[in-house]
Amino acid sequence: MQFGQLKRREFVTVLGGAVVWPIAARAQQGQRMRRIGVLMNLAADDPVSIARAKAFVEGLQALGWTNGRNVHLDYRWAEGKPDLFQRYASDLVALAPEVILTSGGAGIPAVLQATRTIPVVFIIAPYPVGNGFVASLSRPGGNATGFMNFEYNLAAKWVELLKEVAPNVTRVGVLRDASVHGIGQFAVIQSVATSLQVDVMPIHVQDAVQIERDVQALAQSPNGGLVLTAAPAAPGHRDLIIALAARHKLPAIYVERLFVAAGGLLSYGPDFADQYRRAASYVDRILKGEKPADLPVQAPTKYELAINLKTAKALGLTVPPTLLGRADEVLE
Repeated sequence: MQFGQLKRREFVTVLGGAVVWPIAARAQQGQRMRRIGVLMNLAADDPVSIARAKAFVEGLQALGWTNGRNVHLDYRWAEGKPDLFQRYASDLVALAPEVILTSGGAGIPAVLQATRTIPVVFIIAPYPVGNGFVASLSRPGGNATGFMNFEYNLAAKWVELLKEVAPNVTRVGVLRDASVHGIGQFAVIQSVATSLQVDVMPIHVQDAVQIERDVQALAQSPNGGLVLTAAPAAPGHRDLIIALAARHKLPAIYVERLFVAAGGLLSYGPDFADQYRRAASYVDRILKGEKPADLPVQAPTKYELAINLKTAKALGLTVPPTLLGRADEVLE
């Protein structure tokens, strides 16, 4: 395994002892050791990586799979870097695992470029059919299947919720990537912008310097706000984005709850860590002989609304009681 800056003991502690060391632990006598490759988007010491890896291990354990006993997990951590996705995808394929778990708009194509024979279970997949990951949602048809991130119409909901909590917002910076996935989300936001009386501008999230420059430019005029879409690089810049929103007094909505827990205003989207937990079921079925081609791509089962009242107060906003009543989580 490669754990970046995260110490081995720290990782084991975080997972509550779920990962069994040493890596070379033997399967119990008479039991075949199965091998799973895991390509993670962020660094090994990132809290998001830790939570998602833990969810996957917990999902495996619930199905009878324990790392070091009857399954061996090979992790690679791409740290949000395009070159590392390609390199580590090739590394994992060279290990000849029985299945590879990967996620997002960078990890999935990297793995599928490296292999069209090893079964792949993907998570947080943007537009799986349009991006060529599968032939159809019901019958994937190739060596990959898994869980899509959400339907594109969710992007419209972000702007609606932002206007609900901050009615004065008339200019919205949309932080997104430049991929087909990012363009698709932006197009949906544009489609509802006029009816919500807002102008929108794209802000690319690949580069921290560009993010800071573009957000500062947006903040030069009054009544600005931010929408952070499901860009693969976004979690790696979350501290910067949250800090910029606070510094410039910009109401902002995010796709993941983790941003709200870190000080963001509100979020609306699926529980991505739960997708890692659910992905264990597909890995289990593949290890037991089923084919990815026959396992339908699944959509999120629930979308969650989280609100940070402390951040709302700092921005001078009063959250409507109707919005609070719909929230799944309210942070004081």
